[in-house]
Amino acid sequence: MGYSIAIDGPAGAGKSTVAKKLAKKLNFIYIDTGAMYRAMGLFFARNRINLADEEIVAAACRGVDIRITYENGQQQIWLQGENVTSLIRSEEAGNMASSCAVIDCVRRKLVALQQKMAKEMNVIMDGRDIGTVVLPEADLKIYLTADVETRAERRFKELTDKGESCNIEAIRKIISDRDYRDTHRAVSPLRQAEDAVYLDSSHLSEEEVVNRILDIFSEKTGC
Repeated sequence: MGYSIAIDGPAGAGKSTVAKKLAKKLNFIYIDTGAMYRAMGLFFARNRINLADEEIVAAACRGVDIRITYENGQQQIWLQGENVTSLIRSEEAGNMASSCAVIDCVRRKLVALQQKMAKEMNVIMDGRDIGTVVLPEADLKIYLTADVETRAERRFKELTDKGESCNIEAIRKIISDRDYRDTHRAVSPLRQAEDAVYLDSSHLSEEEVVNRILDIFSEKTGC
């Protein structure tokens, strides 16, 4: 049975970046839950599944197998035994992923697959409900956050560095609205697990956050 680290928090807190860096330092597998939903979206698109028909969706979910592996340090997504890494970034797969992510039986199926991977290898997962729903028995749970202003500034810098035109006030509103939706949604709302370590990254660099989590993990596990 492997070690598991769960990182939850609001949009723009740096969860994915930190999780990937931790995975590399610890030689753990980073489970990209978003990629798994895209693979599920690709499956539904290929099989022309009507997402409005819950019985058909539930039946389809029972036969889906999605896995994540790493080859030469690169994440590979497998669907029904086929490497679909280059296919899940299509607009169709993305649209289907967004639509199917709110369906309860789809979430339950992917949670089961994520839990299976966590039992078989050392993993790091980030999201909104990892410590509360997906990995309630994780060896370490982190609630990573930052104030809205900091998250908006980070997003603004990320976009402008790419040469994209954007407005920081609009970004701030988008983040605030996303926070509200994430914390008030009916299924698996964002909240801090009771045994999660609260970590505010507002005044910390990515490396400082990573090192802080490494220290906490070492203290808890002796690794």
